[in-house]
Amino acid sequence: MASSRYLPDFSVPRQIGPVRRRDRRGRGLRGPLLPAGLPAARTRAERFDEVVLASVERLELRWGRQLDGVEFAVEDVPPADPAPWEHGGVPLGRCFPSEPGLPPRIVIYRRPTESRANGPDDLADLVHEVVVDQVAHLLGRAPEEIDPQLGDGR
Repeated sequence: MASSRYLPDFSVPRQIGPVRRRDRRGRGLRGPLLPAGLPAARTRAERFDEVVLASVERLELRWGRQLDGVEFAVEDVPPADPAPWEHGGVPLGRCFPSEPGLPPRIVIYRRPTESRANGPDDLADLVHEVVVDQVAHLLGRAPEEIDPQLGDGR
């Protein structure tokens, strides 16, 4: 009698192991704590981006023509090599004037700015102050001229 060998059928996908619909304690799979549309589901970086955007929109109401074409960006941390004009400390933002083929850019650094703020309201004020300082540097004006309410404590 010839021995028959069993050859598996590789044309049909085979499932390995049991399907887990519950965790080992029988509670079910874990899902997100909050739906994605709720404000608490946003990351700190997304909330920071919104604060910067609100500050820029506030300035564009008054300085729209002068800020036309200026790119605003958010980066987590500044580069390790400081610019020649920066003396000590970690910069909260940088202004890059236009170069051939590149528009002027203002970059706000998220982590140093967040570390200096004492709360969400303080963060919004600090971000606005940094954005105003960088816009003033770009336009060659005083920060108080860019936003007259800057020194008033808003």
